Amino acid sequence: MSMPVISMHCNPITMCQAVTDLIESIALEETALSHILNAEGEKLQRVIGLEDVDFCQLMEVNESVANMVGVVSSLELVLKEKLEFISNNLYYPSRDES
Repeated sequence: MSMPVISMHCNPITMCQAVTDLIESIALEETALSHILNAEGEKLQRVIGLEDVDFCQLMEVNESVANMVGVVSSLELVLKEKLEFISNNLYYPSRDES
């Protein structure tokens, strides 16, 4: 998986472009979080598929996955707040758009 890239602009950035860039950055963060959640699901499936796993090991992995899901949930709230800030304070659609 390659690193996400946000293109740089050589001209001064307009408000519209700044808002677009902010929304793009949120989308890239959402993508990264989805990859983390997918990896955690694969980790849990792999441990469940082991033949010699005992209950304590399974519970340790489950706790690790649950902690990561909690952290991702917290980050989701931060991204939601960023998006709300953008929509409430920065995004003003022009009158021509309907």
